Amino acid sequence: MLSNDLQSDIKERERVVLVGIYSTSNHKKQAEEYLSELQMLTDTAGGITVGKILQQKKRPEVTTYIGKGKLREVRSMVAGEDAQAVIFDDDLSPTQARNIEKMTKTKVLDRSGLILDIFASRAKTAAAKTQVELAQLQYLLPRLTRYWTHLSRQKGGIGTKGPGETQIETDRRLIGRRIAVLKEKLGKLDQQRKVQRQRREQTLRVALVGYTNAGKTSLINALTRSSLFAEDRLFATLDATVRRLNTGQEHVLLSDTVGFIRKLPHHLVESFKSTLDEIRESDLLLHVVDISSPVKKDYIRTVNQTLRELGADQKPVIMVFNKVDRLPSPEMLAEIRRDYPEAVMVSALRGIGLDGISARIEELQERNYLEQEIVIPIGKYEVVSFLHDVAQVQKETYDESSIYIACRIHKKYIASLQEMINHNTTKQLSE
Repeated sequence: MLSNDLQSDIKERERVVLVGIYSTSNHKKQAEEYLSELQMLTDTAGGITVGKILQQKKRPEVTTYIGKGKLREVRSMVAGEDAQAVIFDDDLSPTQARNIEKMTKTKVLDRSGLILDIFASRAKTAAAKTQVELAQLQYLLPRLTRYWTHLSRQKGGIGTKGPGETQIETDRRLIGRRIAVLKEKLGKLDQQRKVQRQRREQTLRVALVGYTNAGKTSLINALTRSSLFAEDRLFATLDATVRRLNTGQEHVLLSDTVGFIRKLPHHLVESFKSTLDEIRESDLLLHVVDISSPVKKDYIRTVNQTLRELGADQKPVIMVFNKVDRLPSPEMLAEIRRDYPEAVMVSALRGIGLDGISARIEELQERNYLEQEIVIPIGKYEVVSFLHDVAQVQKETYDESSIYIACRIHKKYIASLQEMINHNTTKQLSE
């Protein structure tokens, strides 16, 4: 028996029918998993799924995405379930969306529109709100014939209409102006973030990446004893948040980043560029995977593909399989260990296996350090200052012409060091 509060919540939530297609019978199970993910997205957006429809089809119809017969089935389900919206698992063209709305007599959304709606509801900081608004406007611009909302009437004032200009052209021009303003604002925010990252250059930076809802925020909370907002819903985190982790070697900065998802809208990736720069500019990635997911290998492929698109696929990666406490049998864990022998198995919520992550980070840190004996000409004290800032100086002596420094230094500073002094004066003792 449902409580009164829960019954009231269900009544208030928008009732939604989900629609997807698959090309062959072999792909039906995958399409069902994708609709389950779409259902989670719908739940995150505040809707409740009252029906699902799948159609086997080689390729989407140009005008209606699914066939007219299937559309009639959708219309019948919408009427029978008293649904207020239909959501498609792929992106729809403006023509497809318009035709489907006419036929079903209800609101129609596609996957990108739904994700953008979730991001809009989750955005809290000025940066996130700006990024989401930019993505929404870029998504809206080619769809104005359908989403026309008389934007110029909201703005009003002299000069909002050109001679002989239609309302939709005015709206398009206003959106274009707003996009330019938002891009300029994001450019300034990006510069601020770059300054913040430059201040952290001397510290090892580790970014947590993974499919949405893999448990990245819970993991960073467990590792750093923080209390970042974590929720068992998609896209609980939108802003990159940095926390300090103490290892045996040195301090490490962990960045919690927005979760990836298949078919992440292109405009969203572009507008979140400054947030995703935390991934591009990190020294190491922790790829967090929900080990209990039946489609975890698909999720791993999606994350790897997104990293390639971001130009971050060459970075060292530690695979972290989270939620081991949810596995139904030890045999499943043993199988994953065989497939991913270098991975770390953890449960962020129960604190299982966390030491393994710190140990792997320390191990990779150690590989990146060199023991160096550096000979610096007298007078180049900026080099001495630089080494004291970035290296562990073990010995420092002087004579009439040179300064001798023995130190332990990270590989990433060697190029900068060689620019400051003649590289012939640098003698590597051991790697």
